[in-house]
Amino acid sequence: QVQLVESGGGLVQAGGSLRLSCAASERTFSTYSMAWFRQTPGNDREFVAAISWIGGRTSYADSVKGRGTISRDFAKNTIYLQMNSLKPEDTAVYYCAANPTSSGYAYWGQGTQVTVSS
Repeated sequence: QVQLVESGGGLVQAGGSLRLSCAASERTFSTYSMAWFRQTPGNDREFVAAISWIGGRTSYADSVKGRGTISRDFAKNTIYLQMNSLKPEDTAVYYCAANPTSSGYAYWGQGTQVTVSS
């Protein structure tokens, strides 16, 4: 069973930056494509960014394109989401996910809160 643990959330002023981390519990992490999602109260989880396990191809939601960078460190079994020029609308609980399947991602972390003040 893969366990994912996010960290790095917090309170930041608009225009600031944060780097979120997601550490996986197993070395098989290196064979999974992974992603970041976010969710605000009363809304569905929203895709933020993804990185493939082959080639490290990345994709981003339009809402973060140009401001967010997803990356992975195989040695640390960790992925990151660097977010710059943060906006109040980026406020959400951010989740990392691993191993996309036909019915969605198989593994999820517990989430980390990001709050951007105006």
